Parts: sequence; C-alpha cells; structure tokens
Amino acid sequence: MVSRYYPFSRFLRKRFGAPVYKIPLDAGFSCPNRDGTIGRGGCAFCYNPSFGPFADRALPIDKQIAVWASRLRRRHRNAVKFLAYLQNYTNTYGPPAQLERIYDAALAHPDVIGLAIGTRPDCVPDPVLDLIESYAATRHVWLEYGLQSIHNRTLVRINRGHTAEQFMDAVCRTRGRGIFVCAHVILGLPGETPADAVATARALTELRLDGVKIHHLQVLRGTPLAAAYQNGGLEVLAPAEYVRWVCDFLEHLGPRITIHRLVGDVLDGDLLVAPRWRLTKSEMLRRIERELERRGTVQGSALTDRPPD
Repeated sequence: MVSRYYPFSRFLRKRFGAPVYKIPLDAGFSCPNRDGTIGRGGCAFCYNPSFGPFADRALPIDKQIAVWASRLRRRHRNAVKFLAYLQNYTNTYGPPAQLERIYDAALAHPDVIGLAIGTRPDCVPDPVLDLIESYAATRHVWLEYGLQSIHNRTLVRINRGHTAEQFMDAVCRTRGRGIFVCAHVILGLPGETPADAVATARALTELRLDGVKIHHLQVLRGTPLAAAYQNGGLEVLAPAEYVRWVCDFLEHLGPRITIHRLVGDVLDGDLLVAPRWRLTKSEMLRRIERELERRGTVQGSALTDRPPD
C-alpha cells in the first residue's frame, strides 16, 4: 500500500539506497530550562527518560553505538547504515569544543552516516551552527528543534521557556547551511484545539521545513501536567480523537516535509498517568492510514496556497 504521507524511512532509502536506522544516544547534556539558566523544573510535560528510554548515559558514546548497532542488526538483517541520534535533553547546550568531541565520537563508527541532533531553538548560537555546518559538508545532518506548538500562549502554559519567534529565527539561521531541519510538535496540548494544530502545520509549511515529528500528549507521573490532570484541569485525547487531529494536521502540511513520527511511543506501566489507549503504536498508525483513505486525502491536500517547492 502506498502511504498517504511522506515517511522518513522512504526519504532515507531513496537518499542512501538502503534502510537507515537511528541509534538513540545519551551524551549527558542538561537543559537551560532545568538548570536555572532560563528556568527550573523543565517543560510541564517533560520526564526526559521517557523520551529516550533505551539510551544509556553510563556508557561512553562509542560503546552506546556499538551496543545498538549490534542490537539493530539482530533485529533487522538489512541494518547496515545508522544515524547517531543525540536525543536526551539539549544536545547543543555547551561550548563548541565540547560539542565537537561528542559529535566526533558519534561519527567515529564506520557505519554511522550522519547525525540527528535534538535541541531547543534557543540553544543554537551561530558558533554552534557553524560547527554543525562543518559536519553537514560531508555527513547527513539533521537538527531536530523542539517546538511543540506555534502558539506562544501554549508555550507559556507548558513552561517551554522559548517563543515561536525564537523557533522561526533558529530555522532561518539554520537554512542554507546544508543542515536538514525537523520540528517536534505535540498534539493535544492544554487549551489547544484541532484548529490550533492545523495552524502549527501551516506555519511549518510556510517555513519549508524538511521534517516534522508528531507526538501525542502523554501525562507522566511527577510532571506538572500530572497534577493538572489529577485535579481535573486537563483532558487528553482518546484514540479516535487523536487520529482525527493528526489527519487534519497532515492535510495542512506540505507534501515534501518528511514525517519522522506520527504518534509517540505508546507508553504503559507505572510511569504513564494518561491516556491509556490499550493500543499498540502499529495499530494507531493503521488507524491513521485508514482515516486518510476514508477521507480520500493525502498529506498537503488541504493546501491550495502552499509555497512553491
């Protein structure tokens, strides 16, 4: 079946002639929204180990890569190329010399063809972008900016610690350097509506991003959102609602933007407060495909005024 959206896996296979798998890494970074530089406690939704549960900061970067490369090869016989994914916290938050040592270590494995660097849009000063640009001259490099929403009222509500304008500035300063740009968004954030999600999709289209990673809001124990949920001040999306939201989002997203993820890893167990969908991630993906098919729509089909390619 031909997908009704543009999956990242297709982009990578076309570019490299083979599947490429991400290796999640924890380089021991912190975050300015936790250490007091701009705030403490972090974002209202954030319990970071839940977003990178398999990375092991007790191991040096080269050992993490070796462990994961072996594991992925056992799971996928065609796993021959990898992206080193610096995932946990803010992976540009440090002086360029420190970043260079970490990025060099991540690229030292012969089968690692590039970097995916997760960061915040307020943590990419020009000297850091200059360093990352130097890698992009010979390697495949993504900067993954945590945006979550284009609406400043939402960013304030979730204690994000940066503005939509800072995100747009970071994207503009990254453009033209040979670096691919991905934005992370969360659907179902407090106070947001489907129309708000559509506005975020249209803003990313206007910025001509290269990729987007879509998550559903999950309320985790020990976070400010957990207290709000338990006090009745927060609602979460049911599976059918999320399917509708993400399909609306896709219809208003430019068709050349690669989709790195359509739904977050569906957590369960003691860490998760809500939502408890009792569905696998694979089933959610199938439901999204079926809904797009039912609508007769594809990624970008609602854009009559999209910018030229």
